Amino acid sequence: MSVREDALPESSPIDVTLSDITKLYPGVTALGGVSLDLRAGEVHAIVGENGAGKSTLIKVLAGAVEPSAGSIVVDGESHDRLTPALAQDLGIAVIYQEFTLVPTLNAAENVFLGHYLLRGPVLDRKRMYAKAEQLFARLGVTIDPRELVGDLTTGYQQIVEIAKALSRNARLLIMDEPSAPLTAAEVEAMYKVVDALRAEGMTIVYISHRMEEIFRLSDRVSVLRDGRHIATKQTSETTRRELIGLMVGRELTEGYPTRDFEPGEVTLRVDGVSGNGVRGIRFEARAGEILGFAGLIGAGRTELMELLFGAKRIEAGEVTLHGRSVVSRSPIQAIGNRIALVPEDRKRHGLVLPFSIAENITLPLLKKRLSRGTVVSPKAERDLTAAYMADLRIKAPSGAEIVGNLSGGNQQKVVLAKWLATDPEVLIFDEPTRGIDVGARAEIYLIMNRLAAAGKTILMISSDMEELIGMSDRVVVLREGNQEGILRKTEITQETVMALAAQGEPE
Repeated sequence: MSVREDALPESSPIDVTLSDITKLYPGVTALGGVSLDLRAGEVHAIVGENGAGKSTLIKVLAGAVEPSAGSIVVDGESHDRLTPALAQDLGIAVIYQEFTLVPTLNAAENVFLGHYLLRGPVLDRKRMYAKAEQLFARLGVTIDPRELVGDLTTGYQQIVEIAKALSRNARLLIMDEPSAPLTAAEVEAMYKVVDALRAEGMTIVYISHRMEEIFRLSDRVSVLRDGRHIATKQTSETTRRELIGLMVGRELTEGYPTRDFEPGEVTLRVDGVSGNGVRGIRFEARAGEILGFAGLIGAGRTELMELLFGAKRIEAGEVTLHGRSVVSRSPIQAIGNRIALVPEDRKRHGLVLPFSIAENITLPLLKKRLSRGTVVSPKAERDLTAAYMADLRIKAPSGAEIVGNLSGGNQQKVVLAKWLATDPEVLIFDEPTRGIDVGARAEIYLIMNRLAAAGKTILMISSDMEELIGMSDRVVVLREGNQEGILRKTEITQETVMALAAQGEPE
């Protein structure tokens, strides 16, 4: 996404004070007396583990949730609660992780969705296009207002969302994990948009699990834990270590667990595998090894794993496990071959969100281990679920809890439990810690280490360079469907990985 350095017009500033905001649900205190002040012209980051209360706080500000107690003061006027309409009138807007765009409408139509510009009884498209262009220019980005949103990149779609908020005179913009779906280049462009909005006096609330973003963008940062406000710090006066300690309530670093064992014999061989957009991939993986896979967006990492898991067809080459050729023409065959895949998008591809924890964990096992004929044994299902919930420390009242109600970290553990229950020998992790907090992330790393120590072979895709370096024994680098090289542990640095991943790209 290209960014222009146009000057931005000033917007009306806004100051918001939250005083003792409390939200009670039956048996749960989602927010317990949270007090914050949000200042005009600052980026105020809010951090905390999943379940800390960040989402509830956003919904209170957006008017989607009515607080049980407390007050919200906007420009000196106090409110017991906001409604969505009142929040919009006051200039409060939220950019959620899941965009609220209509892909079959063009960019301008999405920007003015719900408040179209009219000329008499018909749409004034000429004025809509002109106004949309002005808004995009205000954000320093060139987007054709006539282009269908479904044809835009994710980064441009995010810009359309922001322009939509600005079209309603937003003065406080809440950004919820805005970088999660973006490429590295799009993230840099998004940073420039945030900097530009701050420069014109916009109040921005920025929620992210990524510490580098917090320190790159925010002026102040507030920590929530278990629904309570723990501290607010000037970002320049705190450290990653301090923030993480405040978030989890214990000493915890972003370091990676050490492994005091060496990988064993070669278990998996991939020899000249092609198909699904990748060509001639060759590597070996050992028992107890975490083999990382690096590459830019579109490099073919996920496409390769789909081949190994039987989700896509291998057109050439061979996969062997312990010297025996294994052909996985479907995920069911891959499970039979003792290969499992923890997918990148757990909500779409890893879980059935309306199902319980028990139903998700036991789904691949119903025919083989948990049923007699067509009847599932409830006791066997309960026992298996309880064992994995204890082993992986899945936080929930019971296995009957609906998975969609869990935090991201606990959802990821349910996905992992489901596949561990199939007794795999090769475990594929595609972005294992995406969208989960630092505490849950540390637990996932420890689980991966434990699996490696037990002799499992782990293939790990990660776009997080620190994670890739910290967890991998070796790294396979892909670019545009081709294998560019394999780096040993001592060779893995950000520079060496990127040099191979971007080989041939202009600087």
